[in-house]
Amino acid sequence: MFTFKNNNIVNMKGKVFDVSGSIDEENRRVIAWNRHNGMNQQWDIIYVDEAKPEPKKGEMSPQWGFVVERPFYIVSQMKAHRYL
Repeated sequence: MFTFKNNNIVNMKGKVFDVSGSIDEENRRVIAWNRHNGMNQQWDIIYVDEAKPEPKKGEMSPQWGFVVERPFYIVSQMKAHRYL
C-alpha cells in the first residue's frame, strides 16, 4: 500500500518511489528506496479530467520544443552549418 505525502509516494515501511540512479531517460526503472527527497523521488499527481490534452500532429509540444510528427534536421550554428 502506498500513500502520497509531500510529493513522495511512500509505502508502509517508509520507502518511496525513486527513479533509479537519478537518470532522467525513457524506460528507467522506478524502485522503492530510502527517502532522501531528491528530484528523482518527487512526483506530481495530475487527475485525468484536469490534464491538458497532448499536442496533436502539427502542434508545438511545450515539453520538447518541437512540432509533433513533423520531420526536422538538427543543424550546427558553427560556420559550416553541418547536419547532425
